[in-house]
Amino acid sequence: MVATLRDCMYGQAVGDALGVPFEFMSRDTFRCTGMTGFGSHDQPAGTWSDDTSMALATCDNIRERGCIDPKDMRRRFESWYRDGAYTVDGLFDIGGTTERALRDSCGCAGEFDNGNGSLMRILPLAFTSATDDEVRAVSAITHAHRTSTEACVDMVRRARMLAGGATVAKVAGAYAGIPRGEVRSGGYVLDTARAALWCLANTSSFGECVLAAVNLGDDTDTTAAVAGGLAGIVYGVDGIPRAWLDGLRGKDVIERCLFQALE
Repeated sequence: MVATLRDCMYGQAVGDALGVPFEFMSRDTFRCTGMTGFGSHDQPAGTWSDDTSMALATCDNIRERGCIDPKDMRRRFESWYRDGAYTVDGLFDIGGTTERALRDSCGCAGEFDNGNGSLMRILPLAFTSATDDEVRAVSAITHAHRTSTEACVDMVRRARMLAGGATVAKVAGAYAGIPRGEVRSGGYVLDTARAALWCLANTSSFGECVLAAVNLGDDTDTTAAVAGGLAGIVYGVDGIPRAWLDGLRGKDVIERCLFQALE
């Protein structure tokens, strides 16, 4: 099976939507077993958040421009932030660093600006020929510190390996067997990257992967969005439980933003 952007984005959107009702909840104070609604953000079941909206804005930039254009991408992020573009019912969640960067039209480069707000939208670049510097530039629209930019470069490289047919063991094998208690699932970019790879390495299906991500607690939607995007690459859209796909909202928004892989 050749993985596509569609596999990745539906995987991300489903993971995101599964995690939305549980965001900010501490580990083991809840149990996610499927698509549900309301909870932390009072959204209907199947609603995805800023993670998927910004990834779709990234996709739409590439679809229309046929290349990586950070200036145009920023414009699309601002349209999402100000006008609710690329959402189902409007914006309801945004990270502090992302909001400051879009408000001030300048990526944040401080040591404390290393949340996961650029990592959560970076996977579409795995389906382009973007250079490492282009990946860095896309991250730097909002998250310009080296920790964030390099985390994005690493994630795109891993996603490309998976899309090219590399095994999960080769891409994320270092995370296999690590005890769950050692996996952090807050908003720090490196924690999110490691948690997503841990979920992929220690499960054997799409459903197991994203539920493991949500049930880590804390930043549930972003951990599950990144893990879901990776799992979508590995297992494909057909590997996503049908009930979750059927319950996913905004599929029309996803479909109109997808682009053909850029060589």
